Amino acid sequence: MSKVKDKREREKKIVADMIALYCQKKHRHKHILCTECAQLREYAEQRSDRCPFMETKTFCSNCKVHCYKPEMREKIRQVMRFAGPRMLMYHPIAAVRHLLESRKEKRRLLEHEI
Repeated sequence: MSKVKDKREREKKIVADMIALYCQKKHRHKHILCTECAQLREYAEQRSDRCPFMETKTFCSNCKVHCYKPEMREKIRQVMRFAGPRMLMYHPIAAVRHLLESRKEKRRLLEHEI
């Protein structure tokens, strides 16, 4: 698998895990996503699949171009705010990897701006 494809799959996995955690805790769905969360997951996967910047960015939060519709962007923000801190408890390895990759990317972006 290519480096970009691996990165794309990792991003889709972490977002899917966060949406599942959010749905489980907020909407009380245990094994399947509710309709709203399933639509958000599908939308996020489509955005990731079509991202032309995947090679040069780590996560959407570090991207200067936001391709989400405003409504969907707000929904994913709610999911991230809720699930992000809880990921350490439910998916610790993925959470730490995500944190390290995000910090590394932010540092790299700051160095390029200077």
